[in-house]
Amino acid sequence: MTGLDLTALLAEPANGALRHVAGPDEGDWPTALLALTEELLETAGAGRLAVVATPLPREPWRVDALLRRVHERGYSALAVPGAERLDAGARRLAARIGLAVLAVERPVELAETSWRLAVARDALVLDLVRRLTVAFRHPARDLADLLSHLAAAAGAGVALLDATGVVEEHGGELAPWLGGHADLVRWDRWTDIVASPEMSVATVRVDSPSRPGLRLAFFAPGIRDAQVDALAVAAEIAMPAVAARILIDEVNTVTDASVSSDLLHDFLVSGDAHHEDVDRRMTERGWRTTGYHLGFRVIGRTRVDTLALLRAVSGALGPLGIESHAAAHGQGVTAWLRWVRIPARRDLERHVHELRAVHETLRRSFNVASGVGSLQAERAGLAATIGEAGDAARIAAQRSATNWFVRVDGLGLEQLLLARTENDTFLPAAESLLAPLRGDDDVLLTTLTSYLDHESGIAATADALGVHRNTVTGRIQRIQETLGVDMHDPSVRLALHLACRAVLR
Repeated sequence: MTGLDLTALLAEPANGALRHVAGPDEGDWPTALLALTEELLETAGAGRLAVVATPLPREPWRVDALLRRVHERGYSALAVPGAERLDAGARRLAARIGLAVLAVERPVELAETSWRLAVARDALVLDLVRRLTVAFRHPARDLADLLSHLAAAAGAGVALLDATGVVEEHGGELAPWLGGHADLVRWDRWTDIVASPEMSVATVRVDSPSRPGLRLAFFAPGIRDAQVDALAVAAEIAMPAVAARILIDEVNTVTDASVSSDLLHDFLVSGDAHHEDVDRRMTERGWRTTGYHLGFRVIGRTRVDTLALLRAVSGALGPLGIESHAAAHGQGVTAWLRWVRIPARRDLERHVHELRAVHETLRRSFNVASGVGSLQAERAGLAATIGEAGDAARIAAQRSATNWFVRVDGLGLEQLLLARTENDTFLPAAESLLAPLRGDDDVLLTTLTSYLDHESGIAATADALGVHRNTVTGRIQRIQETLGVDMHDPSVRLALHLACRAVLR
């Protein structure tokens, strides 16, 4: 296909701000001819596009006369400043004689672009390369920012594709078209061009070892062969920068994930105590501990790519419209939502429902189980709800009936205790701790378990065991002496309770 057409010119970014005003809304012209005034145009138009630099006259009769003269000289289209002022009569005239009338703000720019498209195709490529080079001078924050720069410089859409479709796009919408034409893209080729009446796409394979199967696409609707060829060159030139940006972003992601993971670990280890360094790092990261928090934990039921899971969780939480944070944590991802003021019960339930939807979305790509903690306040509450979400996720990993999703508010105390103690590290330690209480039908161990189950109540424990209160008091004293612990310490009682549950389950 040679020459010019209206659609191709309208698709060009440097077209002098061209707009169709009247007459045929499509055209195929050999070349364009620029003249200062209509009188200076060549007398043999030969179906060309006439570009006149002098604005259209204001008198209707003079406008009609100009349109007739341009048409009689054999031109198929006229581009002139001020054409948007055509009245209804002039528009009907243009339609009747078959003259396309275009408004242009920068006639010289339009003429240069027309020349590149119709005659000097290498100039079209060089101009596009020059614009891309300018775009490379602007530092990009990330891959999305780079693709946005490339789209703006090329005056075309830019997208990353994989076998599933469009991964990311800027400067246009390729996804709807690709949905019905994906089979036209030849994935085995280094470069490929797909041209259709609706869309033309030039793609190149992205040379990225860490993310195989990607293609960089430059696309635009209604462009001609020369423009598609130029976009193919642009894609090849831009690809190394895109591949490098992918690598930089992945390094930054790994580094950021490591920093977040370490910070979350340090926060949870610090417990209720304020740690100046931890608090400072959390503030710098935007992790505010004030307000109200809801923990969300996602763990792999089989081996999962934690970084990929972290990206998926972060991406899914963003659209919820609530402050959220996520960090890689152990063999999974820990996240939480935060409110400045306590949310209404209805709003809280809605957000929990949204977290379930996030879990179901994640399940399409990862074999995971998810847990949600309870609403908690302030710094201590953040640690508590994160712990609860972890317990719920561990229980969820064994519950196919709930689609591997559990909310801690729906669990009983016994299930939570078992969730904390069902692991290969805790059980041996629990057995070693309670070993001195074994013997004599495990009377001391049974008494301790009942005592802790009844919230350290002597009378309630005695009733449960069917013994005198003094008997329970004596046994508890013996237990403290045997184990060398202080039963008045809440943390000691919790540790012993967990150990009893693990050993006697």
